[in-house]
Amino acid sequence: MELVVSTRSGAVRGAFSGDVAVFRGIPYAAPLDGARRFQAPAAPEAWDGVREATAFSASVPQATVMPAASPWWTPGDDTDCLSVNVWSPDIGAGLPVMVWIHGGAYMGGTSDSPAFDGTRLAQAGVVVVTLNYRVGYEGFGWVADAPANRGILDQLAALRWVQDNIASFGGDPGNVTIFGESSGASSVVTLAAGSAKTGLFRRGIAQSVGAVFCGAEETRRISDLIVAPLGVAATSEALGEVPSEAIHAAQLAVMAEQNRNRADWTNSTPFAVVPDGELLDDLPWVALRDGAGRDIELISGYNTDEARLFTVDFPVEMADPALLAHGLRLAPSVLEEYRAGYPGIADADLHSLLLSDQLFRMPSLWCAEGHAQAGERSYAYEFAWPSPARDGALGACHGLDVPFTFGVDRSDVTEHVFSGEAPADFEALSAAMRESWVSFATNGDPGWPAYALADRQVRIWNTPPTVATDPVGISREIWQHRF
Repeated sequence: MELVVSTRSGAVRGAFSGDVAVFRGIPYAAPLDGARRFQAPAAPEAWDGVREATAFSASVPQATVMPAASPWWTPGDDTDCLSVNVWSPDIGAGLPVMVWIHGGAYMGGTSDSPAFDGTRLAQAGVVVVTLNYRVGYEGFGWVADAPANRGILDQLAALRWVQDNIASFGGDPGNVTIFGESSGASSVVTLAAGSAKTGLFRRGIAQSVGAVFCGAEETRRISDLIVAPLGVAATSEALGEVPSEAIHAAQLAVMAEQNRNRADWTNSTPFAVVPDGELLDDLPWVALRDGAGRDIELISGYNTDEARLFTVDFPVEMADPALLAHGLRLAPSVLEEYRAGYPGIADADLHSLLLSDQLFRMPSLWCAEGHAQAGERSYAYEFAWPSPARDGALGACHGLDVPFTFGVDRSDVTEHVFSGEAPADFEALSAAMRESWVSFATNGDPGWPAYALADRQVRIWNTPPTVATDPVGISREIWQHRF
């Protein structure tokens, strides 16, 4: 059976994976050639005939941050990389739509990771869409004649593609949920709290909102450091003449220098969303509290031990909570509050907890809290299932929730957080999470009580799932006046 669907740009041919129709590498914006690498996304180029959509597109330009990792992008890759992928269980059904935004600290990432295979979610009765968006300098660096937050503008362009085309793939454009993890979760709350979302989605699921937001002046300062050794002006035309790999090399050099002389730990990446007064007026949790997310239903959550993924191999002398508190510009009394709230906590554990709270746990909680305070439907969760890898040292670390979200038990993500085969309780917890996410995408009900300031009910994802009252109340009270 031939699987051909018409889009506004032309027809595409997909393929079946079991009982799910899959379309890969469909462009939602024009290729990133020359100056377009640094400009707002342009409309995709139309094509004649039927375009093959059975393979992922190239990834967007990006540096390989981890030397041992296989690169997602290499010089010379196809520039037609702003693409979406679609999994549909029934192309004539009008099903709820779930649009996934990957993480990667706004420095890397790609939609073609096996970890983001949408098959099992689609089999539960939704149309799943994943997308590429610009990262690094191309997506978030300062450019004199181009808009800020170009990576977020890409996401908006992909959501407009969904509105225009998803009905042909069996999706309901009036029932779209965006979901993402880490910087993908930061994107979800940026879009939910931003000014450009009208009619593009109804719900959001933010899995580990990251503290990746930065003022315009700081973004300009970091960008100047990257562009200076390139010897060109920071304009789209001039930068468009510079090979991506040269920009990436300059970016990595700046990151290395900052890490050697690090005094400011407030951001984990040189690239961040800028509240620019156009896309976003304020930090998302503040904007949500002030009512910017009106009529959007939101789930926002965090993992219990977020930072252990990064601190597990820290030398003892680096796991210094006092040094970290100083880098975060926190008063020394904060450590006294932590030690009083968590009696007997070791310094290494306090270091990891403090970093977890700053990077992910508090931003995620503030989003749920702010949205509830504005009177909107808001839900909170804590993913507490501990990784068995490394004798349990990782705990419920950052990114551990992703395999459970998609029901994918073997991928580039699981090789670090599972010890060999998938744990015995993986399938039960994954099925529960997927059922909850699909229910929320369908009708706005994830299956546990809404978050309210009066009782602060939070879903605890573990085996079995439970509901707890204010599980991070100690950290919440320490941080409540510090954002």
